[in-house]
Amino acid sequence: MTLLLNTVSDLGERLQELHARTRETPLFNPVFQLGLDVSRALEGGVMDLDAVERLVEELECSSLKARARRLERLVGPVAPAANRAALQERLGKDDFEAFWAEWETPRLHAVFTAHPTFLLTPAQTDAVAAAASSGSEIGREVCASGEQRPSVTLDYEHAQAMQAIAHAQDARRDIVREAMLHAAGCWPDQWKGLRPLPFRFATWVGYDMDGRTDIKWYTSIRFRLAEKADRLARYADELAAIDPAHGLIGTLNAACEHAARSAADFGGDLTSPKALSEAANRLTADDPAKLTSLAAIIAQLEGEAQAAEDTGKAASLLTLAAAMRADGLGMAHVHFRVNAKQLHNAIRTHLHENPELDLASKGAMATLRKMLKEVSPRRTNFASLAIESSTATRQFLAMAQILGHIDADTPIRMLIAECEQPSTILSALYFARLFGIEDKVDVSPLFETESALEHGGRFLEALCAEAQYRDYARLRGRVCIQTGFSDAGRFVGQIPASLAIERLQGRLAQAMERHGLTDVAALIFNTHGESMGRGAHPSGFADRLAWPMSAWARSRFARVGVALEPEVSFQGGDGYLAFANPDLARATLTRIITDSPESSPENDDPFYTRTDISLDFYRAIRAHQRRHLRSATYSRAVTAFGLGLLNSTGSRVSRRQSDLSADRDMNLRQIRAIPHNAILQQLGYPVNVISGIGSAADGNYEEVAALLAESERGQQLLRLARASNALASIKTVAAHGELFNSAYWASRPYRGTEPHLSAACEVLAEYLTKDDRTGVYRRLASRLRVDALKLHRLLDHFPPEEQSLALQDTRRMIGAAQALRLALMQHMFLKAVSVPVFSRANDISREDVLEMVFSLRVDDALAQLRRAFPTHFPSPSDFAMDAPADYPDGSIEGYVQIARDYINPIERAYALMLRLSVAIANQFGAHG
Repeated sequence: MTLLLNTVSDLGERLQELHARTRETPLFNPVFQLGLDVSRALEGGVMDLDAVERLVEELECSSLKARARRLERLVGPVAPAANRAALQERLGKDDFEAFWAEWETPRLHAVFTAHPTFLLTPAQTDAVAAAASSGSEIGREVCASGEQRPSVTLDYEHAQAMQAIAHAQDARRDIVREAMLHAAGCWPDQWKGLRPLPFRFATWVGYDMDGRTDIKWYTSIRFRLAEKADRLARYADELAAIDPAHGLIGTLNAACEHAARSAADFGGDLTSPKALSEAANRLTADDPAKLTSLAAIIAQLEGEAQAAEDTGKAASLLTLAAAMRADGLGMAHVHFRVNAKQLHNAIRTHLHENPELDLASKGAMATLRKMLKEVSPRRTNFASLAIESSTATRQFLAMAQILGHIDADTPIRMLIAECEQPSTILSALYFARLFGIEDKVDVSPLFETESALEHGGRFLEALCAEAQYRDYARLRGRVCIQTGFSDAGRFVGQIPASLAIERLQGRLAQAMERHGLTDVAALIFNTHGESMGRGAHPSGFADRLAWPMSAWARSRFARVGVALEPEVSFQGGDGYLAFANPDLARATLTRIITDSPESSPENDDPFYTRTDISLDFYRAIRAHQRRHLRSATYSRAVTAFGLGLLNSTGSRVSRRQSDLSADRDMNLRQIRAIPHNAILQQLGYPVNVISGIGSAADGNYEEVAALLAESERGQQLLRLARASNALASIKTVAAHGELFNSAYWASRPYRGTEPHLSAACEVLAEYLTKDDRTGVYRRLASRLRVDALKLHRLLDHFPPEEQSLALQDTRRMIGAAQALRLALMQHMFLKAVSVPVFSRANDISREDVLEMVFSLRVDDALAQLRRAFPTHFPSPSDFAMDAPADYPDGSIEGYVQIARDYINPIERAYALMLRLSVAIANQFGAHG
């Protein structure tokens, strides 16, 4: 019987039929069988790659629509009128002091980061944003347009960040103006004294040096100057809209042009001393157009607002002044980031008496205390930057030049990754004081590894005990820390990471109280992204805001009287979707206002009082995740070919370098956190989100279920687990392993079903007898299945969730995409082993090429095949020879037939595979 699999509906119906067979044969794998059905049709000529591409386009369109629905559900309502009404409902009318306190303190600091998550093409991004904000249809032309995926360079990421921030600024402007007009109506004698600051925006795109060496110091200077020019132009435009004849418009435009010229200067090659000197001298020279502070302009605008009789004009002037106060001379605040090891290397050059000093020792702390007391600020210039070889020192020097010559008012964050000892912070303070910028730099340790989260409480206690650090915190008015969800999710698991992070937050509150730092704020930056695997809660904005900083954690600070400044990231293309157009940006900021959790000193959540249950539950999940993340089976499963399932989606590489022979033993630390999360999505089971919950409840289901049911935090955890479980498929994980099953390939043409594949299947069967991947995936699937049984047993203690038609459709779409991709992988394997044998050339053998294909290093394999089988040779007509020749006759065409029948189909199948990966990620709601 010939199956008709011409549409995605056909694939879905067939998948449902196959799922029914699991009742008869529990080990039957419907996803793999559907992949085999498609593969037989493809290899038998019933289908061709054109037909497969039509199915891929249909799945792409469906996934983009699903992504738009998810975005609308997350930030909705999106209509401007609805959000104006929501804001008006939220604004108070009775207490001016309460209104003042609420609007002059940021509800949220939003950081626009850019780890590799730029999955969608610009046209797809626009289509999803339009569909989510206006309900417009996503036409098939968006999926089938053939739009070239842009090269995701650092400049591309920066441009995308600036566009998202611009939309956020416009939305904030409208919100602030509406709040000011509301205040004018309620308190006509007091409202002009308001200095609203509901949101601060920041970015590290172009300033993050952790894990990369491709950003030159002058790249960061160029970006900061370009951002200054952009922001000044926007200020001028906003002022012109208020008063077209205002005298400050010329001042702002002149300063904009000055910054733009300097940005162009720093956009060139500044490796020569002459070129750098010319660019630097033009920037640092006195110039009437040069503007390094907005203080005088803000004062003038606020003074004019006080004198204005027109309420609308006064509100607009105060709104513009508020934006200047929030953003300074840039599109947003900036975050520099270095690794603790880079900072350790830098400080050693200043430990003249003992450069080999153990920086974790008490002696190092004593030495650094003495250095901090004795250090005197040193003048620096751009030559200092050019000469400096230490990455960390260079970052401080760059900050000094930015504060000295670009924006003197706006503080800069210095994030320190893998910071696990207080001496690292004192080292950073030393450089800040050495270069005279201590009063404008917020040094922030990052906690995201298992060790850092486990020992972070002691770290914070020791840090707050340092008198010089306390003096510095008071100088800055805040204590800053950063907690990371990506690496924490990779090595600890998302749920234990979330619980460890909130515990660390509570320890910070304790340390600040114990050492008398209740007079400063606590700024806590949580660097989660948009997916469950990166620490974002999928249920809605209320959960999204409360999950990284729970009501319990907030209560710890409220109890000791410490003002809290929460900060989160909107990460790359996924996070920027929430700001992809003005309506979405307004909806997102409105949801933050309406859905932000309150900070109350009281919290009676039983999750934190019944620690006899909750602490054991947390430790058991963490132990289960640790067993996965430290097991050779899990590591091999993730790294066996997983990176080949992913598109390139960022300027920072997804994997560190390794040769072909090292791939089999690749460690999880050789791939970055977001690609790790993305691979789990593509394999079909988000292990680091869901795994371990069931096993942690084993033997104590009733008590654990009762605790989760009574607890607000427990309910959040449960919603996360259910959302993850609704998308998970262990059968899909197992299906990937069967591609490498020698017995499958040996049996496939058995009984003459596919005689034309006999030779290729025989080669595959023989080659894969030594391959370990089938066993690896079977072991992993078995472990996941046992844990999933226990999870389902736990979930049985709660009222069942209604399975919506949309969710059922999502599961079918993911299953269809997975099966289609399995068929394309089989197509590539069959084509690869059918390529005629070629001789070893340039140290690459046929076996190497096959292993590249099996590891989905397809681009590498294609490059080698094209070297072995060129389609074009030099022609006699290319040469101007005087002597005649009859040989060759010019008719040689190269290996055109081999390219047509084998190499080109592999390339096309792989391109279709990557498009299916995009569709799967969209159904999950984010990349990675």
